Amino acid sequence: MLKMKTKGKQLAAAILTAAMLLALAGCGNSEVQKTDEKTLIYGSGDYTAINPALYEHGEINLLLFLGLTAHDAENDIVPAAAESWIYDEATYTYTFTMREGLTFHDGEALTADDVKFTLETIMNPDNGSENAANFEDIDKIEVLDDRHIAIKLTAPNVAMLDYLTIGILPEHLLAGKDIITDSFNQNPVGAGPYRLIDWDFGQSITLEKFDDFYLGEPKIDQIIFKIVPDTDARALQLKSGELDFAQITPKGMTEFEDADGYRVYKMSTADYRGILYNFNSDFFSRHRELPNILSYAIDRQAIIDSVLLGYGVPAYSPLQMGPYNNPDMEKFEYNPEKAEKLLEDAGWKKENDGYYYKSGEQLSFAINNGQGDQVRIDMANICAQNLQEIGVNATVTVNAETDWAGQDAYLIGWGSPFDPDDHTYKVFGTDKGANYSAYSNARVDSLLQQAREKASYEERLPLYQEFQEEITKDMPYTFIAYIDAMYVGKDKITGITEDTVLGHHGVGIFHNIYEWDISE
Repeated sequence: MLKMKTKGKQLAAAILTAAMLLALAGCGNSEVQKTDEKTLIYGSGDYTAINPALYEHGEINLLLFLGLTAHDAENDIVPAAAESWIYDEATYTYTFTMREGLTFHDGEALTADDVKFTLETIMNPDNGSENAANFEDIDKIEVLDDRHIAIKLTAPNVAMLDYLTIGILPEHLLAGKDIITDSFNQNPVGAGPYRLIDWDFGQSITLEKFDDFYLGEPKIDQIIFKIVPDTDARALQLKSGELDFAQITPKGMTEFEDADGYRVYKMSTADYRGILYNFNSDFFSRHRELPNILSYAIDRQAIIDSVLLGYGVPAYSPLQMGPYNNPDMEKFEYNPEKAEKLLEDAGWKKENDGYYYKSGEQLSFAINNGQGDQVRIDMANICAQNLQEIGVNATVTVNAETDWAGQDAYLIGWGSPFDPDDHTYKVFGTDKGANYSAYSNARVDSLLQQAREKASYEERLPLYQEFQEEITKDMPYTFIAYIDAMYVGKDKITGITEDTVLGHHGVGIFHNIYEWDISE
């Protein structure tokens, strides 16, 4: 899920972009050549477009773009493009003072006008931004002068400072253009610690340090995102020396634990895996009882032991890894006998072939996966085996592209270490930008809306606790496991904050990339 969510206009844009870049790339050389400068070669997933205003995922954004705010090693909010801010509780207004002398990679000044342009781009429904739900509470944006901007909300939203970490776009390059199809998405210009200098489509993305970065010149001269979507292939290329740093699977990590010249980072995350059910599909729209029932059929601990080698914990809630977790909620612990009884209570009957049927229809669906993520594929296979054992004809499919609307189920990955609103409102709220399952629950919508408008932990806690209870009555996913992120790098790399709790896809590892170095 590093690439864009391809539906509607964005799908057409993705196809056009891919065709254009393939033509430009020709027969690109997959070998990445180092220079005499300090160069870090990172094993990355693939990208078709890089634009933080449109697409939520993309660890490369932390290198290329600068937000008004940022997250530190403890995931707390710290100043970034904004050196300070004040909040007026009476009018729900944040007023930001921006740093002097900020520039984009092309040398143009970064001002309050660029911040306003970025936020309005995200909020424009024609752009279909995955991040739009984060900014729904913005009522008015007023540029006071080049260095001061006021953002007025319709109601309190303590998560707003988290959301304003989003990368600021250059208005001078994008004003009046179709942001979905514009070539900016393949030639992004930000104000982050690194700037893009070359993109060999499907092969590598080369970044060069930005000497005018506001926190000082980065220590590593060049970072190359080498496109290696397959996690097993990354391990092989780490061993061969083709990569310097990469996230790999727990099984791949074991080969490096005692290897000379390498360092292993076993990092905690708020990143979980689960089975997403598509409630717009014909099958699950008619059988809404199934997600709850099937959640009892999954042996989570077996998945953690065999696939993650113990580096993870069973998942039961999207807020489990933070201070708003509800430990008393229903956890859907492994109970295949209960799953079968509930199926029968719901009118399903097991026939001679060993599968359940209802009104002549077999209980059958595929768990879809994207290519390259072997951990998810392995998880899906065990889930399918567990379901087969109770009489569900579940299979596993691996696809080059994800068709969110045209599938029954998907082995999803999600999670956020930041404010609880970050991973709830836009994912489980009706018709929100990251609600890939078409989940809709009026009580959930009400609880999440109330929670984002409360200022204190004490006020928000009972709302998020009830939210977690509510989804146990009407499960959106079958939650499986929270996974640790396994990174392996050459032992000459320094500056990594290994105690930082990472997000989805291990995003957050590069939060302080400007401090990383490669020792001689």
